[in-house]
Amino acid sequence: MTQSAKPVPPIWCPGCGDFGVLAAVKKAASNLKIPVHELVLVGGIGCSGSIHNFIEINGLHALHGRLLAQAVGVKLANPSLTVVAAGGDGDGYAIGMGHFMHAFKKNASILYIVMNNETYGLTKGQASPTSQIGFEGNVEPPFHAILSALSIPAPNFVARTFSGDPKGMTAILEEALRFNREGRGFAFVEDLSPCVTYNDTYKLWREKVLDVSKVPGYDPTDNKTMFRLCLETIEQGRIPIGVMHRPKEVAQDGLERKLIGDGPGPVRTDIRLESNLAAYQKLLSGLS
Repeated sequence: MTQSAKPVPPIWCPGCGDFGVLAAVKKAASNLKIPVHELVLVGGIGCSGSIHNFIEINGLHALHGRLLAQAVGVKLANPSLTVVAAGGDGDGYAIGMGHFMHAFKKNASILYIVMNNETYGLTKGQASPTSQIGFEGNVEPPFHAILSALSIPAPNFVARTFSGDPKGMTAILEEALRFNREGRGFAFVEDLSPCVTYNDTYKLWREKVLDVSKVPGYDPTDNKTMFRLCLETIEQGRIPIGVMHRPKEVAQDGLERKLIGDGPGPVRTDIRLESNLAAYQKLLSGLS
């Protein structure tokens, strides 16, 4: 399903926020000492979706909007793998919206990183689901993924980072990967990743980002509190970043645990005839 290949130089524009995500993923994985052969990165479509080509790990290029389905498939096939899905706001919040919403409910122990630049950068700067009103003629209010994530009552890890703060991003990705590797479930991290060519928001976002951990009443274990805090922050014209949900209970709630338990997963199942002959004969006898 996956193949290991030597990384190639990134094709992104100089200054693209996706460089920060690439560096943070590398650093977080290195800090956690995740073996290269145990890390799989499923890339989506668009500029950000090529990220798996630029790092020496197992990579899979998914279909447009379908990277989460394929990432969950990889995790269920071999639960011992650390699986990261990475794509853009157009890939995740437009054609991929159905998979995005269900991923929280499924709660497989994978990390989903969405590089949000509020535009379709690869196809020359059209408005995306997160674009502000007025951008390229957009008349629709922007989609707020964090609010949607917090509205789903599931034990997920939810956070937002900013490519202008690589140190903070690395720390959050490291926590998210640790959460996955403990079998605790789905981790969603949206990164504010400016497109310097079609929607350069570095200056604006630096002025507007607000670390929610510094806001009075911050409690990442309480969805209701965090939803209200994030909503009020947005209404005040600021952009909330940081960890928005950190489940209180330390439980192995990942989908793979519920379906497979402590088993090795289908990819490591012994399917030799000699080992399964009795079971095959029993199955066949029931069909006669």
